[in-house]
Amino acid sequence: MEILGIDIGFGFTKATNGKQDLIFKSVLGESTDIQFREQMLANGVAEEDYLQVEIDGKSYFVGELAERQSNVRFFTLDQAQFIGKFAKVLALTATARLVKGFVPVNLVTGLPIGSYQKHKDELAKLLLGEHKVTLVDASGKREEKSISISKVRVIPQPFGSLFNHMLNDQGDLADKRLVREKIGIIDVGFRTADYTISDKMRYSERGSRTTDSGIARGFNVIATKLRENSGVNVELYRLYEAIDRGSIKIRGKVYDLKGMTDQVFGQLATAVANEVDRLWADDWDMDAIIITGGGGAVLAKHLQPLLNGEVLSIDPKIDMRLYNVQGYCKFGQHIWGRGAAPVPAAPAPVNP
Repeated sequence: MEILGIDIGFGFTKATNGKQDLIFKSVLGESTDIQFREQMLANGVAEEDYLQVEIDGKSYFVGELAERQSNVRFFTLDQAQFIGKFAKVLALTATARLVKGFVPVNLVTGLPIGSYQKHKDELAKLLLGEHKVTLVDASGKREEKSISISKVRVIPQPFGSLFNHMLNDQGDLADKRLVREKIGIIDVGFRTADYTISDKMRYSERGSRTTDSGIARGFNVIATKLRENSGVNVELYRLYEAIDRGSIKIRGKVYDLKGMTDQVFGQLATAVANEVDRLWADDWDMDAIIITGGGGAVLAKHLQPLLNGEVLSIDPKIDMRLYNVQGYCKFGQHIWGRGAAPVPAAPAPVNP
């Protein structure tokens, strides 16, 4: 049996089996016949960047391969459309890369709090059961896999980070403090910001909410400015590397993004801090706060000074995009390898 954690995000899909991690952009594209498949140089595109899959009779380019090669690309920030048209393909792509065929898989994944109740059953149903997946590598070689997903556990997304703090790699309790105390979690993703409270491992409905204050709000502002200055509409998923780099080249002209990015992300951090103050106004007895998510990593330096209370430190060397999904995997180790789980009293997760 393989235990996987998969975080199917609007910006990136993240997956881990506890030994190997995988991250790729949540972009799908129509596959096309690539006439020249050989790498130009020995140090060219890494194998893990080439993601081509065939699922349910359709062939897709996934992630950066779709961005580079597909004439028609699919990317959405709509939750219902994302579950209905993207989630299965993205999750099975990750699963096929991490597990061998014919090995039963138990899978933990998550949903934003605001869509958890509405979509948890649908997501579990999409992923459960037998799936035929064909992987095509950069040379055109095909590998057919039969993936059997035996169990799916869907949890409120931010609890992945809590479990990552709380449990070790074997799924054993490592930090008892988080079980005893009242912990607030701020999970800033690409489209959404999730807020929740674990009060001695009890889920707080009053202190939990999903808003649209994800990092995409800042990306939209930057993309609008670039369109005004360059006349080019830059897709949001093509801004990741440019913002990290601090500049973008459009039709031969370099546009500096550093000042704009600091200003935009500072404003977004203020919006997130204001949402925290309103939502947690009655939770003045909070013991500590966790900032998590890929967007959380970007906003942390702006956001932390605006928060009241202790913010738990996280190793800066850790890729924060993986923080929830590593917690999902540890949680899976705990419930399927170690017995009963310390689940916050949220609406019952799907456990077919």
